[in-house]
Amino acid sequence: MKRRFEFSPARFWAIVVKEFVQMRRDRMTFGMMIGIPLLQLVLFGFAINSDPKHLPAALLLADNGPQGRTLLNAIRNSGYIDFVREVKTEAEAREALSHGEVQFVVNIPENFSRDFIRGERPAILIEADASDPAATSNAISSLRSLLNTAFQNDLKGPLAFLAGGNGPLFDLRIHPRYNPEAITQYNIVPGLMGVVLTMTMVLITGLAITRERERGTMENLLSMPARPFEVLLGKIIPYILIGYIQVGLILIAAYALFHVPMVGNLGLLLATALVFITANLAMGITFSTVAKNQLQAMQMSFFFFLPSLLLSGFMFPFRGMPHWAQAIGEVLPLTHFLRIVRGILLKGNGVQEIGLELWQIVLFAVVALAVGVKRYRKTLD
Repeated sequence: MKRRFEFSPARFWAIVVKEFVQMRRDRMTFGMMIGIPLLQLVLFGFAINSDPKHLPAALLLADNGPQGRTLLNAIRNSGYIDFVREVKTEAEAREALSHGEVQFVVNIPENFSRDFIRGERPAILIEADASDPAATSNAISSLRSLLNTAFQNDLKGPLAFLAGGNGPLFDLRIHPRYNPEAITQYNIVPGLMGVVLTMTMVLITGLAITRERERGTMENLLSMPARPFEVLLGKIIPYILIGYIQVGLILIAAYALFHVPMVGNLGLLLATALVFITANLAMGITFSTVAKNQLQAMQMSFFFFLPSLLLSGFMFPFRGMPHWAQAIGEVLPLTHFLRIVRGILLKGNGVQEIGLELWQIVLFAVVALAVGVKRYRKTLD
């Protein structure tokens, strides 16, 4: 006798009610379902800007004549450059660029105004930190337009004869440094090192303790005479080796496939990578002590990875974001590691240049590990 498979509204409605009850009980998952779209909406709608303006610049001023002041005002009025400091020497200017303190250095030479009045086309030198081409390309295009517009209101009276000349009134020389050919791979490929480590290290260790709990092996850990810090550190160490394998693969690909210049010390880069790997592993362990199951651990890992990807300066220029988004980005270890790895490979930075960025990663790692140890003791002992 054949069984009849008829649709039952009562059974169907019972399943629907059961799913709503389960959703109400799993508040973490429900919160992620609402929180992640809202986070994406806020970040993409308000924080992301592919046309950064008000980029910090240093001024090396050797001529304070009227034409020099006119040119400076024209640069300010473009909206792309804000002068944040004045340097006295070219060495100081190069140091500001290598440290990432400024994006541009504007050098107005001696006797600029005198040579301009004589019609001798004086030269203006603008050095740009072009390690991230997306951050400087629009600003450089805006600066080039100044050749024809900067002095249009000044060419009157005694200077009217200059308006009838052929060509620009001054020579604008732009020197993009660290990536003069504006090759995108030189910026993206080193940054991938930080992105891959963040994604894999946080996710893998985020499942560590939740996996133990779901498999029923947590009791074995609890019965061992091991302190919480020892257990968590023991779970972190094996993944450090995996992290270094990923770093090695990316460096080999960067050199062999994409021909990324490696100007700095690779030993220093590997040492800083250890700190960054530890910080991400500590964050993953902290998530695993908070999550009740592996699904929640994965959700929290993604909730951490998404802002790291968007607010660190990997996909979009960091200085193009609003101040509140930059403040959040400064908390994330990926932001500082991107500056370190790009600075070492493209600029040849040493310990002095990366010291501040490195200490902020260390601080993040210490805080994340301390929270993980406290949560482990509180929830498992």
